[in-house]
Amino acid sequence: MDSGTTDTPLDVSNGKALAPGRVSVHASRFWRLFPASMRRRWWLFRPLDLLARHWPVFKKPTGILVIRMDGIGDMVLFRPSLDHYAKVLGAEKDDITVLGCDSWGPITDAVFGEYKVKTIDEHAYARRPLYRFRINLMVRQMAPKITVCDSYLRRAMMADSLVWVSGAEKTITSMPYVNEPTRSEFTYYLSQCDEIIDTGPYPTHEIDRHFAFVSRLADKTIPATPPRFDWDQPAPAYAKEGPYVLMNPGSNEPGRRWPFESYIKASEKYLKDGYRVVFVGTRDERWDASLLREVATKTGVTDLTGQTTLPELLTLMKHAALVISNDTGPAHLSIALSVPTIVIVGGGHFTSFVPYPDHVCPDNARFVFEVMDCYHCFWRCHKRTNKYEVFPCVAEISVEQVWEQSQSLLGSK
Repeated sequence: MDSGTTDTPLDVSNGKALAPGRVSVHASRFWRLFPASMRRRWWLFRPLDLLARHWPVFKKPTGILVIRMDGIGDMVLFRPSLDHYAKVLGAEKDDITVLGCDSWGPITDAVFGEYKVKTIDEHAYARRPLYRFRINLMVRQMAPKITVCDSYLRRAMMADSLVWVSGAEKTITSMPYVNEPTRSEFTYYLSQCDEIIDTGPYPTHEIDRHFAFVSRLADKTIPATPPRFDWDQPAPAYAKEGPYVLMNPGSNEPGRRWPFESYIKASEKYLKDGYRVVFVGTRDERWDASLLREVATKTGVTDLTGQTTLPELLTLMKHAALVISNDTGPAHLSIALSVPTIVIVGGGHFTSFVPYPDHVCPDNARFVFEVMDCYHCFWRCHKRTNKYEVFPCVAEISVEQVWEQSQSLLGSK
């Protein structure tokens, strides 16, 4: 097979048929030594990565290392499938270590319970060679017996690098989304994995992907379940003053932000209906500060943008009458907390993350969207004039659509 290609269901390295869902990726030893089409950054990192990968470790490999280099929302969607890893891989839960991101580090005790969790600065790992080397040495010294990564939309120079540098006796990964710019990088790492699981074509929902992964490892169907976790922190003082609707108008992608004017119009409806309104988000998400200052002067409106930690945000969500959010990590947290939640959904990778499939969509979640013929653009929208403009599929969603969806949720609160 040519380097940079994949094949299934035949293992072209030896001609044997593979089990359903298994994938074989082959590359010659010479190509792995001198891979073509790799980015400059890969060549910059390679010497230190190689050094860490072959660093001597003098303890017996034990335990399972699970790599999760992704955002909060992705972590939430993955979490239910983790509870099947111990049985499928023949281990105890306390033998499993999840290597995750600092962005969700503060809530790992509540989300992961008895599992071990280590978090790193994923952005520094992808950019700073010395930090990367230090983390790689830490991972190598963990000496896992099995390393697992089942992310579909991932970056090879992060997740797959960590799988490889762990030096585990066995490495198991999912087949990722591969395009031409990433083909060489993925081929380099995947060709050195022991087992690769095909979790389905795009756009399979992430929850179904995670359960397809453990099902194929178990050689039996494990039914998918929605994300759920408890957050037992006491209600904040704010909650004692009466019911409130929490608005999360931010997103790390400006185009996914439902127009702030729509959030204001929606807030006016809830204020008239007797609810208070609280705006949240990170400090960087004060993307329409003048409008936010104006709406915050109204009686019943509180602006907490940039003023909450992640645990404080979860506490505010847990005790809200309703959460309205763009398609971003906090939306998945709110759903997993069993809070009535409305998510504003665009079409960039529709049904991969949101909406949830019916069989794993809890009663507390509603997804509002406006279908357009350009769905599945991977957020490479040709209808925008600049990268800060709201995607048309998001801008087209009306306040009335959100209001109507919220009535059944608020009625059941």
